[in-house]
Amino acid sequence: MSFQPNKNLKVFDNPNIERNFIIQINMPEFTCLCPKTGQPDFATLYLEYIADKVCIELKSLKMYIWSYRSKGEFHEAVTNKILDDLIQVSNPRFMRLKAIFNVRGGIYTTIIAEYQQKNWTFKTKVDLKHQG
Repeated sequence: MSFQPNKNLKVFDNPNIERNFIIQINMPEFTCLCPKTGQPDFATLYLEYIADKVCIELKSLKMYIWSYRSKGEFHEAVTNKILDDLIQVSNPRFMRLKAIFNVRGGIYTTIIAEYQQKNWTFKTKVDLKHQG
């Protein structure tokens, strides 16, 4: 069976809606194109979130991330766009996306974008800082 990249993110019901629990997803094979040179940019994406009513389905996330392989995007723009799309489909209590791009021209770039629902505060003692 062949799968094609697409932007169709899917979700499923949060099985423990009453609890704050952290979902961490590492995506070490993210690729997009440099909008200036057309050369590929490679990154590892680290997603952390506390779901509210729904969780993000992993296969659809994989296909969504794969859809950026042929798109020209600046690091800052693509990181924030991905976060916006994930927030739109899942409306999490909290979400953080960290994109660590591979070295290019001797420069390393890391972009961290966050979202938190209004009037929601952490009710957990778990440290949300990712090891990546």
